Amino acid sequence: MANLKITLTKSINKARANEKATVRALGLRKIGQTVEKADNEATRGMVKAVTNYVVCEEA
Repeated sequence: MANLKITLTKSINKARANEKATVRALGLRKIGQTVEKADNEATRGMVKAVTNYVVCEEA
């Protein structure tokens, strides 16, 4: 199964509460931090919800 490489690119200081929670649930804390998550519908949905703050690429 493939993985997704997700990087936080912008600050979430002024983001809505649900967007902050989604970014934290992805495991991202600091700008520039990258995590690898399994490529499934749940992860893709989370990334889609916070596209303003993250960059996603296939690993």
